Amino acid sequence: MRFVIARYPFDLEKSEVEQSMKGIKPEPVTGASVIIGRRSYPVKQVGEVITRQDRRDFTAAEVTRALARLGFTCRDIAAPVPAPALTPLQEASALLGSPTNV
Repeated sequence: MRFVIARYPFDLEKSEVEQSMKGIKPEPVTGASVIIGRRSYPVKQVGEVITRQDRRDFTAAEVTRALARLGFTCRDIAAPVPAPALTPLQEASALLGSPTNV
């Protein structure tokens, strides 16, 4: 399939991406990630390997779209969801250390 990443066209196949990433140790995932084989790689690391460009030249979204179209599982680490607010009764119970049966 043909993709445009950082204004440059690339013809990529799923098997080529898998082969390119074979033997490459995944970096710690801090943002968007893609699962290749049994490993989870940061999207920017995969983009750097398959395009041979600097990571600053493309966005994670560009690479994520391309990899998703090839059939890879892509994940994005969402912002943590805040805990639900306690009712005054629950808050008082928590402060007193007694269990709530509400």
